[in-house]
Amino acid sequence: MWDVWTKIASDPIAFEPPSAGFALDWRTQSVWRQRGVGFATLTHAAGISSTGDRALDLRLPFEEPYCIPWHTASAINDIKSKGGRVVAVGTSVVRALESAANADGTVRVGNNLARGRIRRNTAIRVVDAILTGVHRPGESHFELLEAFVDDPMLAKVSNASIKYGYRPHEFGDSMLIERRARTACRCSADKASSGLEIS
Repeated sequence: MWDVWTKIASDPIAFEPPSAGFALDWRTQSVWRQRGVGFATLTHAAGISSTGDRALDLRLPFEEPYCIPWHTASAINDIKSKGGRVVAVGTSVVRALESAANADGTVRVGNNLARGRIRRNTAIRVVDAILTGVHRPGESHFELLEAFVDDPMLAKVSNASIKYGYRPHEFGDSMLIERRARTACRCSADKASSGLEIS
């Protein structure tokens, strides 16, 4: 596993590497820190997005264990209270954070299981943007992206990924998707530039 694990992840504990993290390295993190981006971590067992069997794929994603430490929940809750944004690195991180979210958008500390699918009409309470791999329509990971942006935008993304030869999944390309606003933005220009990335 170490040969295919991401550079910034900790011990391998999953069926697949947390592949969204392939887009990051320590140098990139250093540059972002200099620009005021904070980082916090959680532990999660990234699940598979596709088996190749359509019937089985309809059951995905399976439950994914996660652990959100105190320092991560505290950092998220602090940045959100200041009007900052949270960028999740990967679909499993979105599932963990949203599973640990309280109704007011704060995040609970602890171990649990991310269950069920995040879909088009799922209320996203914590994550403002996602750094993720390129996903294809019909996959549970793609379905999660529908909670962030509308169908026309996802169609544009899918068409562009095919047109320009972007590679999907674990060793493919990456994209950053910001969640569409469901309510009026309450952030001022200076607050909008602050953020926290969770990987």
